[in-house]
Amino acid sequence: MFTRLFLLATLVLALVAPLSPASAQQTARRSFIRDAEVENTIRAYATPLFQAAGLDPDGVRIHLLVDPTLNAFVAGGQNMFFHTGLLVRSETPGQLIGVIAHETGHISGGHLVRIQDAVGNASTEALMGMLVGAALGAASGRGDLGAAVMMGSQEVATRNLMAFSRTQEGSADQAGLSFLDATHQSAKGMLEFFDILGDQELLVAARQDPYVRTHPLTRDRVANVRDFVAKSPYSDAPPRPEFVEMHKRMRAKLFAFLESPVRTFQRYKESDNSLESRYARAIASYRKPDMDTALPLIDGLLAERPQDPYFWELKGQMLFENGRGSEAVQPYRKAVALLPDNALLRVGLAQVEVEQEDPSLLNDAKIHLSKALQSEPENYTAWRLLAISHGRLGEEGMAAYAMAEQALLENKLADAAYHAGKAERLLPRSGPIWLRIQDIKERASQVKEDQKRR
Repeated sequence: MFTRLFLLATLVLALVAPLSPASAQQTARRSFIRDAEVENTIRAYATPLFQAAGLDPDGVRIHLLVDPTLNAFVAGGQNMFFHTGLLVRSETPGQLIGVIAHETGHISGGHLVRIQDAVGNASTEALMGMLVGAALGAASGRGDLGAAVMMGSQEVATRNLMAFSRTQEGSADQAGLSFLDATHQSAKGMLEFFDILGDQELLVAARQDPYVRTHPLTRDRVANVRDFVAKSPYSDAPPRPEFVEMHKRMRAKLFAFLESPVRTFQRYKESDNSLESRYARAIASYRKPDMDTALPLIDGLLAERPQDPYFWELKGQMLFENGRGSEAVQPYRKAVALLPDNALLRVGLAQVEVEQEDPSLLNDAKIHLSKALQSEPENYTAWRLLAISHGRLGEEGMAAYAMAEQALLENKLADAAYHAGKAERLLPRSGPIWLRIQDIKERASQVKEDQKRR
């Protein structure tokens, strides 16, 4: 009985589009990546849609999962997740924008809360049916009758949740389509993406991409989108030229970093002189490593685009990861100067400066890390580097405070409390940092108490 209920709970959780507890465990085992260019590309696509949906663009967090399958989902409030497989396999910016519009529809429609309620209701229906079935079987002496009632209740619960999920998918489609129209963008990309999913449905379940399994695709959904495209005044609106280039660059960059250099050279041949091809080959060459090929390629791109922060970042990364850290500082500084509001670029520069073990660079590293943490206070790498910088400069109290912040983010509660206590003893007992230290101590104590009560 309990095993059957557990199987049903696993099934219904797998049906919902947002991240479920079961898939959350799988997600935790995957790798998350950060990249300034890729994140900014997605955000450039998404910001007009978020604004059309009445969402604060800065309030929606973008996450990249290294996974070759085709999927995207929202979870945990305003968090949007993208598999790298989706980003690489989307052929046009319109296809990816269509997916973003749909997922924005889930957020704006409050579907996360509703689906969690539906999962709970489905499990309750199944449990009640099992109890009734067990009682009936015991009273009648007919185990087969009880089993039939129990199985029937599970089927009803599953059908109810699937219907709910299909309803939410259709609602997200309609919302996404309205956002595309509001931003004067074509919905053809969403329809093209549906065609890709339609081909996926012909595959056996084990070979389907997760988007098909978690976003039920029905004829009605496809027909509604097709009808919308036929009527929308913006269906023939071309994508913005800068979006097209950004998409090609993003795909080339991800492919070159995630696939082997051999595969990259097969896909982006030397005879192809396009910007994205040279970009991909520059990345693949330095990963071999073949810096004699990589550096001329990136220098050629910089000669054409001297104001491109991402090309400067790549040159710095090439040099740094090939043991030429002192040469990497200037390219990273150029990237930060061109895109000063980007936390990732500042953290990248600070890491290069810290790892040179040159005391003259540490104060500059602290400046960049402090500015990065203003926009990304949960960046534990920045806190770790800040702790190192303060420690090497003999600023023991500030080093302890930074280590407390890092430990709290990593859920190392004992370490967080220890470092916060040390910082409290060494730093002035006033000001925002002292108050934050009290918060860290209280937070660590509260979480420990909660864990004891469980």
